[in-house]
Amino acid sequence: MTAQQQAARPRTGSGGRTEFFASRNFFILAAIGSAVGLGNIWRFPYTAYDNGGGAFIIPYLVALLVTGIPLLLFDYAIGHRYRGSAPLSFARIQRWLETIGWWQVLVCVIIAIYYAVIVAWAAMYMIFSATKAWEQNPDGAGGFFEDTFLQLADAPGIGLDFVPSVLVPHLLVWAAVLVIIILGVKRGIAGANLIFMPLLLLMFLALVVQALLLPGATDGLNTLFTPDWSALGRPQVWAAAVGQIFFSLSVGFGIMITYASYLKHRSDLSGSGMVVAFSNSGFELLAGIGVFSALGFMAHAQNIAVDEVAQAGIGLAFVAFPTIISEAPAGQLIGVLFFGSLLFAGLTSLISIVEVVVAAVRDKLNLSRPVSTIVVVVPLAIMSVLLFPTTTGLYALDIMDEFVNKYGILAAALVSVIGVVWVARKSRTLSAHLTRVSSVRAGAWWIVAVAAIVPLILTYVLIDDFIVKMGEVYGGYPPELVAVLGWGMAGALVVLAIVLAMLPWNRNVAIKVAEDELTRDFDDAFAGKFDLDDVDGDGFDDTKVPPGHVPGKHAAGQPASTDTETN
Repeated sequence: MTAQQQAARPRTGSGGRTEFFASRNFFILAAIGSAVGLGNIWRFPYTAYDNGGGAFIIPYLVALLVTGIPLLLFDYAIGHRYRGSAPLSFARIQRWLETIGWWQVLVCVIIAIYYAVIVAWAAMYMIFSATKAWEQNPDGAGGFFEDTFLQLADAPGIGLDFVPSVLVPHLLVWAAVLVIIILGVKRGIAGANLIFMPLLLLMFLALVVQALLLPGATDGLNTLFTPDWSALGRPQVWAAAVGQIFFSLSVGFGIMITYASYLKHRSDLSGSGMVVAFSNSGFELLAGIGVFSALGFMAHAQNIAVDEVAQAGIGLAFVAFPTIISEAPAGQLIGVLFFGSLLFAGLTSLISIVEVVVAAVRDKLNLSRPVSTIVVVVPLAIMSVLLFPTTTGLYALDIMDEFVNKYGILAAALVSVIGVVWVARKSRTLSAHLTRVSSVRAGAWWIVAVAAIVPLILTYVLIDDFIVKMGEVYGGYPPELVAVLGWGMAGALVVLAIVLAMLPWNRNVAIKVAEDELTRDFDDAFAGKFDLDDVDGDGFDDTKVPPGHVPGKHAAGQPASTDTETN
């Protein structure tokens, strides 16, 4: 093929993408911002403590290496190679796989609508920390959280009794998400992470240092890290390690596929994946040290054992930590640092979750970024406001969170791996792509992990959880409520995903792509023959425009992508 023919050949590799991260570093920062969320701070410490303490590090590292990193690279490879949102990328692999992409998008819809209210709680508690507002409640921090702040209804259900102190910050969170995502990949997503992630790291490091100086901190650390080696013989401990890795790395529900589609062609996927994975794990370890140092102080102050105050999730954040803040020296500072960390960690994760939905709608309908953002965020905000800043919001949140994590994220990830690897037979294609663009080869080890180890482990975790839930109603809630918000919601996501996949794509969106063309485009990009990493979609690097080339026109003289929104 002559140079002129090479230049004239249509490029399929751009996939209509007109937005990119300015560099791999911004992508890494955004990916870490997505991975480091609320679960790192309030879930990992207790999970480690409850599953063998120091011994948990062994199954945790094994899970990271054999499931976490391989799945992370699996998502990266799909998004980077097929250059689209989750539905578009899966559709370009094989048309029927689009349903899996929409399933992941809908999982993000559910997570987004309840995640936003937790971010709003963190914002309010950062303010409350300055005055230790919970001390005014005779029932302490627990009474303040449930009765004064949330005004929690006595019986679980779904109601429309709004709580102003939650509703107002909740609306502000959605407003912030709307503005950031409208600004696009560079100025919005990357810019927000460039501000929030350093702040998060600095605040959390300061929190850990302050916690380590508290009386009783050593007792807390001994409780966390003292190994129970017998735990290694329990399958549940290994399943817990897989679950922790899975949920904290943001794999399996479209985030990393979407973010990787904004990467330039010449990007080190495996190197980026290693940085993101180990940074996320490092933050979790840091969180364990900080949280259990503080819990050690709490136990010391109350003259009880650490295991009597150890807890996870919402109870840790909004009941245990306020109690610690009331008793600790410089408690207000600890409170601002802790809840500020929750706020920034939650906000960066929420942005990534909502971006999955925005990118999918934008690709499907070929809309501009501002229009697609408004079309997505406004309905999400309305659903979120109707369900969660109410007196029954906590009940709905607990049920939906449990079921969307197990029968949304885990189930969709399992089906995606089976569909792409075993049915579409794309493991070698994706392995070759990862190796082509990465510093670390994704050879047989990666194929074995995603084709065999990951499906087996996910299947075990899902079956084990299903057996437990069949034996008893989750959380002791009314069965009809769990049937609607739990099982019903999980099933409805699958049905709606099938319906969305049946809807036609905008005629300007290319669905069918040739694998050999994609491979050749990446080879040519690495060889420097051309560069698709531009903002006008014309197939050339904007800083190295060929002589006589008109920006926005392909070499063959045809207009570039109709999606001309730039960032």
